[in-house]
Amino acid sequence: MKIFENIINHKINTITADELLKYADQFNIVINRQQAAKISAYLRGKNINIFDNTQRTQIVREIAKVAGPETAREVNKLFMSFTK
Repeated sequence: MKIFENIINHKINTITADELLKYADQFNIVINRQQAAKISAYLRGKNINIFDNTQRTQIVREIAKVAGPETAREVNKLFMSFTK
């Protein structure tokens, strides 16, 4: 399982706005291009482990500051779907 966690975390840490929009569309999450750009810029290069509840919660809080609380909730749903 560790290899899948590494792959998913790597993708989160290197995601682009276009990729984030693609995933959002796939999982029926509504975000616009500007929000996707801000979120991906924040995530890129942070070495985040979304399987760690503390880190994931902190990231969701930061996303709420950047893109709003509703978007943060939606992104958290996306993260949760990746971790299952």
